[in-house]
Amino acid sequence: MTSSTDPDRTHPRVELDVVRGTPTAEELAAVVAVVTEAYEAETAAAVAPRAVRPSAWRLSARSLRAPLRRDVGWGRFSG
Repeated sequence: MTSSTDPDRTHPRVELDVVRGTPTAEELAAVVAVVTEAYEAETAAAVAPRAVRPSAWRLSARSLRAPLRRDVGWGRFSG
C-alpha cells in the first residue's frame, strides 16, 4: 500500500496491491474503510505534548538563601 499526493486532490492517492487471491470490490472497499479509520484514529491520537515552560515569576524569583551556619562565629569574633 503506497501513497502519493495528486496535485488535483487535497487527499493523498492510495494504491493497493493485492498479492494473493481475488477480492471483490466490496471486500476492497471494506479494507480501505478499516485502514482509513485506523489511520485517522492514530493521527488524531498522535499529538505531541505541549512543552511546559516556566512562568515569568519562576524565572525572575531568586532562589532561597542558604541557611545560617551557627557553628561559625559572627564576623571575626568567635567568642
